[in-house]
Amino acid sequence: MKHKPLKQKYMEDVRQKLGEELKVANVMALPQITKIVVNMGTGERLRDKNAKEKLMAELAAITGQKPKVQVAKTSIAGFGVREGMPVGLTVTLRGAKMYDFLERLISVVLPRLRDFRGLPNKSFDMAGNYTLGVAEHTVFPEVDLARVDRPHGLELTIVIKNSDPVKSKLMLEMLGMPFEKTE
Repeated sequence: MKHKPLKQKYMEDVRQKLGEELKVANVMALPQITKIVVNMGTGERLRDKNAKEKLMAELAAITGQKPKVQVAKTSIAGFGVREGMPVGLTVTLRGAKMYDFLERLISVVLPRLRDFRGLPNKSFDMAGNYTLGVAEHTVFPEVDLARVDRPHGLELTIVIKNSDPVKSKLMLEMLGMPFEKTE
């Protein structure tokens, strides 16, 4: 049997099963992923031009899209951060790139995590969006380990419309997301 791309799997299989299980006839009322936001907090590393270019290249390789530099909105003296200073990188994925990234995350990256026993069930917000932290960006196969000076964490937020935590979890499980087993 040929492997279906994730978007095709959602359109042909998951939407129908989800509609039956949630007793929703209108496919537009079903939960649907609208975007995936990938954030990398880098702190003072962005002030060094070489480190900034390296981090931007690594995040671009992971996501397939050029990252945007995020600047501090307010000054925080305790952290040595002034308003307007670069503090992180962000990428917003939509459409085909979003589905490709999610498919790579499910089938390649998550199985590579050390001591992985499933994703936490408590990472949903009240709107049904799911946020996941990855401790080291080096688990992505696109990153060249020989060129990495130190690993960075990533935060991935899967934004889902028409949903709540229960519906979102059901949809993500149908797409293949491995959640930890609850007893």
